[in-house]
Amino acid sequence: MTVAVCGDFCIDAYWLLDPRGGEVSVETGQRANAVNKHYYSLGGASNIVANLAALKPSAIKAIGVIGNDILGRELVRQFNELHVDASGMVIQKENFDTVAFGKPYLETNEKPRMDFGFFNKRSNETDSTILSHLRKAMQTVDVVILNQQVPGSLNNTVIAGMNKLLNEFKDKIVLLDSRHYGDQFANVYRKTNAVEAAQLNGVKADHDDVIPIDSTKQHVQELYKKSGKAVFITRGPRGIMVADRDGVHEIPGIQLMKKLDTVGCGDTTLSMLALCMAANVSPAEAAMMANYSAAVTAQKLFQTGTVNRDEILALAKDPDYVYLPELADDQRKAQYVSGTDTELCYPVERFTLGRIKHAVFDYDGTISTLRQGWEEIMELVMIKAILGEQYATADETLYHRVRHRVCEYIDKSTGIETVKQMEGLIEIIHEFGIVPKNEILDKWGYKEIYNDALMLMVNDRTSRFKRGELNLQDFTVKGSVEFLKALRGRGVTLYLASGTDYEDVLTEAKVLGYSDMFNGGIYGSVKDAPKFSKKMVIEKIMTQNKLSGSELLVIGDGPVEMRESRKRDGLALGIASDEVRRYGLNSDKRARLIKAGAHFVVPDFSQADQLGRFLFGQL
Repeated sequence: MTVAVCGDFCIDAYWLLDPRGGEVSVETGQRANAVNKHYYSLGGASNIVANLAALKPSAIKAIGVIGNDILGRELVRQFNELHVDASGMVIQKENFDTVAFGKPYLETNEKPRMDFGFFNKRSNETDSTILSHLRKAMQTVDVVILNQQVPGSLNNTVIAGMNKLLNEFKDKIVLLDSRHYGDQFANVYRKTNAVEAAQLNGVKADHDDVIPIDSTKQHVQELYKKSGKAVFITRGPRGIMVADRDGVHEIPGIQLMKKLDTVGCGDTTLSMLALCMAANVSPAEAAMMANYSAAVTAQKLFQTGTVNRDEILALAKDPDYVYLPELADDQRKAQYVSGTDTELCYPVERFTLGRIKHAVFDYDGTISTLRQGWEEIMELVMIKAILGEQYATADETLYHRVRHRVCEYIDKSTGIETVKQMEGLIEIIHEFGIVPKNEILDKWGYKEIYNDALMLMVNDRTSRFKRGELNLQDFTVKGSVEFLKALRGRGVTLYLASGTDYEDVLTEAKVLGYSDMFNGGIYGSVKDAPKFSKKMVIEKIMTQNKLSGSELLVIGDGPVEMRESRKRDGLALGIASDEVRRYGLNSDKRARLIKAGAHFVVPDFSQADQLGRFLFGQL
C-alpha cells in the first residue's frame, strides 16, 4: 500500500535526569538538573509515520510544516532514515517552531512536560503549499491519514480547502483523527474516542467522563449514518468499537501483564487501521489488527512506540481478552439465576447446558483455603526482592510505588504457576533497577524464598487440623466438598489443576480427605515448568476425551483458568469467595473473573444443589 500522512508533525524529547543533580550555579545559587541520557523520537503525526514505516508499506509521504530549527532538522533526519518521502514537509522560517514535547524523567517518574511550538502561526503561503501537496497525494496514494492534535493548528481557510479536496476525491480512503476540529470534516472515515464521539453527536462531555457503553453504541451508529463510512471508537483497555454497514462490532481489550505506557497507542491504531482499510480488509478485522498493534505499543516504556509484523503475530497467537468490563466494574448491572446467588454474565440462551462430562477445578481459593493470605506473603517477598538493601530505608514514595506495582502484578497473574510469577518478579526488579544485576536471583531462587515463607503458614494450619483443633470446614470454601460429590454423583470426571507445586497439592488434598474425589487426576506445578500449565491440562483433557465446548466445565477463582476455558469454548464458572470467611462475595474477585471471561460467578458453593441443577439444565 501507499499512504500519505498530513497533520501535526511533532518530536518527543526524553531527558532522563540523574537523581544526584548537577552543579550549583554560581550566579543563582540553585542546583541544576543533570541529564543522564537524552534521546528524541517521532511524535504526533510523525509517530504515525514511524508506525507506518515499521509496518512496511511500499511508500509513505509526509505533508506538514516544521520550523527552521534543530528539532525540525532532527525530525527530517529520522524521516530520511525511514525512507519516507519528506518533500511535502514545508519549512516555515518565521513565527514557527517545530512542535516538540520535552519530557523530563526522574527515576521513571515523568516531571511536568515542556512544550515547544504551541503558539505557532502558520502563514498563508504555508497553508497553500500544504494543500497543494495534499492534492497531489490524493491523486496517487491508496490511503490518506489526516491527523490533528495541536490546538489552533488549523484555521477555517485550511479546513475549507481540505473539505473541497475530500469532496473532489470522495471515493478516496481518508481516515481522520482530529482532537479539536472533528465536526468540521465530511467524507471521511473516523477514528475517535468515546468522549469525542459523544461531543460529535452534540452531547456535552468532558475528556475525563466515562461514557456508558450503550450510549457509545448509539453515538457510533449516528456518526456512521451521517457519513456512510466506517467509524472507529477507541476505548483504551476496553478495546475498539466499530460501526459499518454490517452494524456495530465490539473488539475486546487485551489483558497485559507488564507495566504499560499508552503514549503512542492511538498513532499505532490509526496506522494499522489505514493500511488495513487500504488493503480492503473489513472494518471489524482492521479494528482487531489495530487492537493487537496497540497492545504491543503499550508495553514499550519511555518511547513513543511502534510495532512491527513479528510483534503483532506473536501477541495475536494467544491473546488474553478483557471481557465485559462494564459489567465487571459495576455490580449494579448483575443479573442472577432466579432464586439463587448465581450471577449470569451472559444471557442463558447463549449456552447449551446439561452436557458437562468433565470438570477441572482450581485448588487454592476455589476448594482449599489453607493458603489464604498467600497474596500478602508474596507481596512482601516481592517488595523485598525489588528494594534489596533499600527495603528498610526506602522513602515512602518509592516504597508505595513498588508496592502498587507488585499488587497490580499479583492481581493480574493469580492462577499461573508460581515459577512464572517469579519470572515476572525478575522483570519488575530490572524495571526498578535498584538491585545490582549480579545480585538478582533466578526464578527458582525467588520461588524458594516465597515457598519457605508460605509453607510456614500452611504447615502450621495443617498441624492444627491433624491435632483436631480445626476441622475441614475451617479450610474449605463453603459447600465445595458437597459440590464435588454432587458432580461425581452425576457421572462427571473431576480433575484438580493448581499453580501450586504438585507434591504440596497432593499432600494437602490427602490430609484434608478429598484427593480421591478427583478420579481424572491431580495436576500441579513441577520443577520442569514447561511440562505443566493449566492451559496444557485443559487441552489434554479435551483432546484425549474428544470433548467439545460445553462438555467441559472449568471452575476457579483465578483469571487464568477462566481464560483458558473460554479459548476452548468450555463453560467457565468463577468462584468469587471471601477466603477469610470462606463464604460470601469478594467483589474484587468478581470483577477479575468477569474480565477474564467467566460465564457465571458464584460467591461459594453453599447453593450446590441449585447450582448443579442449573448447570445441567434442570433449573
